[in-house]
Amino acid sequence: MKTVPEQYLSCGQEIMRRAEALAVHTEAAGMMTRTYLTPMHHAAARQLSEWMRTAGMQVRRDDAGNVIGRYEAAPGHENAAALVTGSHFDTVRNGGNYDGNLGILLPVSCIAEWHRAGRRFPFPVEVIGFAEEEGVRFKATLLGSRAVAGTFDKSVLDNLDEQGNSMRDVMRAAGFDPDRLDASAWQPAAVAAFVEVHIEQGPLLLNEALPVGVVTAISGATRFMAELQGLAGHAGTVPMHMRRDAAMTAAEIGLYIEQRCSGRPGLVGTMGIMEVPNGAANVVPGSARFSIDIRAEQDGVREDAVADVEAEIARICARRNVAITLRKTHQAGSVPCADHLQQQLANAIEACGLPLRRLPSGAGHDAMAIAAIADVAMLFVRCGNGGISHHPDEIMTEEDAAIAAQVFSRFVESFAA
Repeated sequence: MKTVPEQYLSCGQEIMRRAEALAVHTEAAGMMTRTYLTPMHHAAARQLSEWMRTAGMQVRRDDAGNVIGRYEAAPGHENAAALVTGSHFDTVRNGGNYDGNLGILLPVSCIAEWHRAGRRFPFPVEVIGFAEEEGVRFKATLLGSRAVAGTFDKSVLDNLDEQGNSMRDVMRAAGFDPDRLDASAWQPAAVAAFVEVHIEQGPLLLNEALPVGVVTAISGATRFMAELQGLAGHAGTVPMHMRRDAAMTAAEIGLYIEQRCSGRPGLVGTMGIMEVPNGAANVVPGSARFSIDIRAEQDGVREDAVADVEAEIARICARRNVAITLRKTHQAGSVPCADHLQQQLANAIEACGLPLRRLPSGAGHDAMAIAAIADVAMLFVRCGNGGISHHPDEIMTEEDAAIAAQVFSRFVESFAA
């Protein structure tokens, strides 16, 4: 692996320092929690705005609360479509310092280097700090990127937070106008492409000792909530063959999901919630509640797995004489990354003397929403601790930040729409 040039090492150091500085803006002492339009969220937006201005960018905010920095094109190209990048600066509860934040801090540091060198391109570069992606406060995801893409579902403006405040009222109190969200939408002709830099949030790059990778597609997802109703009974007196045990029914379903989603690359299935309401050690469970999350890079693979799981659930419940209510809570198709942008990222990686790895993203990202108006690409950056993310133990290295800055810079400097 080639030595990273000094200017990118400086970028890596700055990115890591700023990630730590941004983490100060948290709602809970000792943990990283920053949710949409809270005081700490506003503080983070002000800090990002300051760094963007220092890097030579013009900064604005739209009515979704997105922070947008524009690095102007070379003279004579001001009206060219922009190369757009960015990610989100909200977090999950008790999350990490790099999820989302890296994708804002890294391009800002790269732009600062170009600004110091007096370098401009035949297109503007715009960096968006998306105000909301995680869906924590109002249980609606991708709010910032959906506003930019013109796909914001205004029905969620009536969603309430835990204190009973509606999103609509919170936005107005912050000085934003929810009635003007349509004006936040970008026209497709204004966007040459969108590229998002993000930690992998998984272990593949780490296990293969690779600092970066090119994302091929963002996996589609189908989610359900299920409620089972069997028959409660005394643990000591109900014979095994006569039981209508809701918990064991859920357990059998979970094992089937694990079996069905194993052995096919890119297909994953998860039962992340499993509850036995009012359970007791000496009672056969009469009810249970669980979630299902099935994802795959290819929609057909995911849809086949979902159909098989639904059919098997029906068979298991019929055999065990347990009733089920199955409610679909989310469905999103996969989003392929544009081939020509993948290739340009691959060229940038190889030009930096690095091995090339292509891989899908199992997690959702802002790029999914922006795909409605532009071709998208993603650069994954290695994270440590087994690839853990959405957790305080989420880490990455200064060297990897520097390498990602070098690759991103090479991509922008050679970009062709």
